[in-house]
Amino acid sequence: MKDAYNIWDIRSLLFVFDMENTSDVAREEIIVSKDVNDEQELAELFDILMRPEFLIYSENERQLLIGTLVYFLGINDDFDGVFSKIDTYFYEDVKDQRQFMRVLLECLMRYQSQATQEK
Repeated sequence: MKDAYNIWDIRSLLFVFDMENTSDVAREEIIVSKDVNDEQELAELFDILMRPEFLIYSENERQLLIGTLVYFLGINDDFDGVFSKIDTYFYEDVKDQRQFMRVLLECLMRYQSQATQEK
C-alpha cells in the first residue's frame, strides 16, 4: 500500500500557504495573523483557506489525501520532506510538524464528512 501514497501530495495540498503561490495580500494577512503552533488558530486557518481548496478536489482525491496523511502519520514521518520544500507566510516556524499534520488531518476529515452529508 505504501506505493499508493506520495508525500508530495501533501506538499501540493499546502501550496495555498506557499510564497510561490499567486500573490494575494488578503490571503497573506490571514496567514500571518494566525499562530500555526496553536491548534485552534491553525484549525481556523485551515477552515478559511484550506477547506475551499480541498473541496475542489474529487471525492477520490480527497480520500487519497486523507489516506496519505494517515499513512505518513502512522509510520511516524517527521514531515521534514514537506516543510523543507516550502516557504510559507507563517509568522513563526512550525514547532511540531507532526502536530500540524494531525490538525490538518482532523480538519480534512471534518470537511470530507461535511461534504458527504451535504450530498
